Amino acid sequence: MADKMVKVYTTPSCPYCVMVKEYLKKNNADYQEFNVASDDSSHKKMVAISHQEGVPVIDIDGVVIVGFNRGEIDRALNLKK
Repeated sequence: MADKMVKVYTTPSCPYCVMVKEYLKKNNADYQEFNVASDDSSHKKMVAISHQEGVPVIDIDGVVIVGFNRGEIDRALNLKK
């Protein structure tokens, strides 16, 4: 997965954020995490790319996925399931 840039926008109290991070780890996808509850610039970036406030938001090489959607994550990472 080194060829994919993965960013995950999260909050500490979000159970789906935890699930997304576990799923990415399980599939050996390196990711960079941004806590939008404590980082205002990350929050603004998340809203700019997703046009909404809910988390998690996953950005995989410019493909923006809102929520924990395995199918969309798999497609964006080119995972064969």
